[in-house]
Order: sequence, then C-alpha cells, then structure tokens
Amino acid sequence: MPSTPLRIALVCLHTSPASDPGIGDAGGMNVVVRNQAVALGALGHEVEVLTRRSSPDQPESTSLGDGVVLRFLDAGPAEPLAKGMHELYMADFGAALEAFGPYDIVHSHHWFSGIAAMPYARERGLPHLQSFHSIAADPASPLSDGERPESPGRLAGEARLAVESDGVVAISAAEAETVVHRLGGDPDRVHVVPPGVDSVMFRPGARSETRFVVAAGRLDPLKGFDLAIEAVAAIPADVRPDLVIAGEESVDYRSYPGELRALADGLGIGDRVRFVGPQPRADLAALLREAAVAVVPSHSETYGLVALEAAASGTPVVAAAAGGLREAVVDGVTGVVLRSRAPEVWGSTIERILRDGGFAASLATAARVRAAGLSWAHSADGLVAAYRQVTSVR
Repeated sequence: MPSTPLRIALVCLHTSPASDPGIGDAGGMNVVVRNQAVALGALGHEVEVLTRRSSPDQPESTSLGDGVVLRFLDAGPAEPLAKGMHELYMADFGAALEAFGPYDIVHSHHWFSGIAAMPYARERGLPHLQSFHSIAADPASPLSDGERPESPGRLAGEARLAVESDGVVAISAAEAETVVHRLGGDPDRVHVVPPGVDSVMFRPGARSETRFVVAAGRLDPLKGFDLAIEAVAAIPADVRPDLVIAGEESVDYRSYPGELRALADGLGIGDRVRFVGPQPRADLAALLREAAVAVVPSHSETYGLVALEAAASGTPVVAAAAGGLREAVVDGVTGVVLRSRAPEVWGSTIERILRDGGFAASLATAARVRAAGLSWAHSADGLVAAYRQVTSVR
C-alpha cells in the first residue's frame, strides 16, 4: 500500500463504467475506466467514479470494489441519450460535481467529461488530467457511410483540453501523437498508459466445431462491421465460416443493424451472419476463445481493447491499421494488420488462417504470451506515476 494514498475522481459523464461494452454507447472506455479504478483501489487509493444518471432506477452510489465508489449525478433527463446530446448537459454535470470531494486529482474521460470537470478542478486548485479515448477526426477526413460529422464544440473542446489540462493520459502512442500534432498538446505533459487485460477471464479454450469469425463492439458505422460481412462473403464457400456480431446499436444509429442485415442478405450470406447482441464479460470471453478468428475492422481506434482480449484468448486477430490497433496487434506475430479495406484482401487473410493450422497456432501462441504480460495492475501503476508527476509540479 502506498504511504500517501490519493483521493481520485474519475469523471465519465456520458457512460457508466458499470455498463458492459457493446450496450448502447458503452465500449472500451467503460472497460478501461472500471478496471483501472478497481486496480487503483487495490493499491490503496480512494477512487470515486462520477457518471450521469441515465435511469431513475440507478442508486445514488454503488461499490465497484474495495475503495472504489461509483456515483450517479443528476444532469439532464434520467434516461439514455444519443451520445451527441450529452454536449447539452456538460454545464449541468459540472454544477452537480460541486457536491462531491475533496479529491487530490481529477481525471476526466472523454471530452464531455473534461469540459464539465476542468472548471471544478480549477476552482479547487486541483490538477486535471484528460483522457480522450476517441478524438474527433480531422474535419477534412471523409465520413464513413452513416457516420455523423463532429460538432464544432467537440473540435474546439478537445483542443482546449489538450492545451489547458495539467496532463493528458493517452492509451497508445498513436493517440499521443494525435494529441500533440493535431490538438497542440505539450509532449512533455502527455503520458502513455496502455490498458491491461484480465488473462484469467480471457483465456484459451476449445474452439467451436462450427468455425466462426467474431466481431464485437457497439454497432456503429465507425466500427466497420460492413467490412466484416463483405470479407466473409469473399471467402470461398468450401471454407467460409459463420460471422458472429456481438453488440448493440447506440442511440445515434438505430437503423444500422438493419442495414447490416440487408447487406448480408444482398451478398447471399444472410444465413451465415448471426447477431447475438451485447455480451456480459464472461460470455464475451467464451465467444472469443471459441472463435477461429477475431476481426477488428474499425475505421478509427485509439487502441482496440477487444483485440487484446482476443489475444489473451489465444484467438488470431485480423485488424485494420487504424490508430492504436497497430500497437494492440503485432503484425505477423500476434495477428495480421491490414492497411487495405478491400473485402477480398480481408477475406483472403481470414482464409489463410482458417486453412493454415500452423500459422493460426503460431499467432495464437504469441498472442497469448504477449497478453499475459499486460495486467490492469501494471496499467494502474502507470496512472499513479502520471498522477504523482502532476501533483508534484503544482
């Protein structure tokens, strides 16, 4: 236990870390915040996680583990909101923070949280750290089908947070580079703290006799599930696997699952694509270890936690060369990273893994070894180092 425990506020305005990823807007950020919070508590720190109440049934607070309390704050209607709508309630959430504390450090997750919480930290003379988890695309970048443009508020807000916060915690070197070169952050105040993985829950096991490829995440055009469907359709019929898609549409993209089903039907593989909805963590772990291949075809990822969870499960990964996925997957060693988004390229890569047992086994073994060395305790140690640095210089 550290000699001087910290009192830490982790601010997550738009989504509760208690929610399973793949439900609504819950994703990798939820997993990271919850597991880092629990690991910080295990180190002896006092942690409060502050999120917006999205249901009248949510309590005032609940425990996530020893020394870790999750609090639900009233800001806007007590109901699920489209992700973009949370921008309207940042000021209300910031006002609700006034009732809580004292803390030694405020660490905000996502730009909504940072804009809401940074004034609170400033008023109390506290250091403010910012994690983005996703950063708005360059305004000149083309949108993927069905993707909405970013609000001007986000573009300005992220730049402000990168410059004015006492530090930025990036989940990957790729994200750190974006913070510095696009948002103008000071490289000396950017801390790279990779995530961990639960290598007990996510572990190798028996493969399903009916071979399938799995893609998991919230059903959002940014995640590229259309490419996963097109890739499976491009695989020759004699080896073509089923495709299992695990996740739920976010409030912003209610029509997206129907579009994906229509795509699969149009390609003649509607009977080979299964939508299994959002999965509790233990069920997702079982799904990943039973799969022959995990695909992560996202257009953008700050890290791509599901790729690391698949690696811990001993499942070969085929991932897009997007952001932190190039760090989550070691190309040719723990999986395959593809710069092309051509379905035939993805299909032939998956086909090679399915046909070449030696190649598949090599990827699986290396993936498990690498993942086993990445723990949440190690991730929490990186956070504490960043916290100590910013508290010592104020």
